[in-house]
Amino acid sequence: MSLDVSPSLLALAERDEVADADFLATVRTSLPYAYRLVNDLTAELEITDAEFADNTVAPSEAERAQLLRALASDSIRGALERHFSVKLAFQNCHRLAAFHPHAEHTAAYREFTSPRAQLLNQSPELRDC
Repeated sequence: MSLDVSPSLLALAERDEVADADFLATVRTSLPYAYRLVNDLTAELEITDAEFADNTVAPSEAERAQLLRALASDSIRGALERHFSVKLAFQNCHRLAAFHPHAEHTAAYREFTSPRAQLLNQSPELRDC
């Protein structure tokens, strides 16, 4: 299970009354590493002139699982992107990058998400991640 959903939030979902803030609070508490990483990358992106900020340090297995659960879900990824005003890109099971909104059309984003970049980001220790 990706999220620890409270009974009150589940009741709201059943009535189609879920606000982004409530959903994000659940994401933040259920997947703290993933939420914190997006927050940290966004903060780094805001203080640099770089086209993106990324994480190149492989996390622990528990952290990696959180990151995979967050980014494998369109609703979680979308909520994070809206909340932090970024476009996220993901390689392997650990390398997350935060780009400025609408970066899909930039050379940096296209390169980061290219098959070439994915292949170059392979390593034996990450084979089973």
